[in-house]
Amino acid sequence: MLVVLASCHDHSARSLVQRWAAYGAGMITCEDLSVAGWRFCPSSPDASTAVVDGRVVPCKDITGVLTRLPSIFPWELVRIRREDRVYVAAEMGAFLVAWLSSLSCPVLNRPVGACLSGPNWRPEQWARAASSVNIPVRTMERRVLRGSRPEPDVSEPGSVGVTVVGRHCFGQIDPSLGVQARSLAVAARVDLLEVCFSGYEAGCCLESVNLWPDLARADVADAALQYLRGEPRPLAKQ
Repeated sequence: MLVVLASCHDHSARSLVQRWAAYGAGMITCEDLSVAGWRFCPSSPDASTAVVDGRVVPCKDITGVLTRLPSIFPWELVRIRREDRVYVAAEMGAFLVAWLSSLSCPVLNRPVGACLSGPNWRPEQWARAASSVNIPVRTMERRVLRGSRPEPDVSEPGSVGVTVVGRHCFGQIDPSLGVQARSLAVAARVDLLEVCFSGYEAGCCLESVNLWPDLARADVADAALQYLRGEPRPLAKQ
């Protein structure tokens, strides 16, 4: 079966599960992590079990996992006492890092550090990785006043997104930008991401990177399905 790990409020993830119903797709949310039935056996993965859509499933029956969460959000743990939610969320996140890392099936994307779905890099780190594969980047300047919160990184108006799924690239862009986007995916050791450029033409600058691209497009969803079913092979082993 295929598994989508996502927030209970992620309607696009639920749509994917419905789209992949013929392949036995199911969804794991924070609520499922609070249901009895989980068993994690690192030394004997075939003996492990998971709870998917409220049902206990042998992990050996899971053939692919799409991860749509960077971490476990405390406010979604409605079964847990409010004062304990931050702690429980951290423990659940640590468990999922170990569980996802142990799976032998395809995973989009595997955990890196404490992030459940790839490297949770800052814009400066993405810029450095992009520069290392010859993608033009803008000069960055960041200033945070004491007591204020840093503003989230956002793409400039008019930026163009390119979605990478395994060896495939989707977007109405110059082919050279697709090659660059795939190169950045290899550098980051991920197989799913969206790279936003400053325009459609060759030589455009990197604007931003998103590890959780929109999979509503049929061709992108189909490419993710092919990846999770074992084809094509990953860009790089995790």
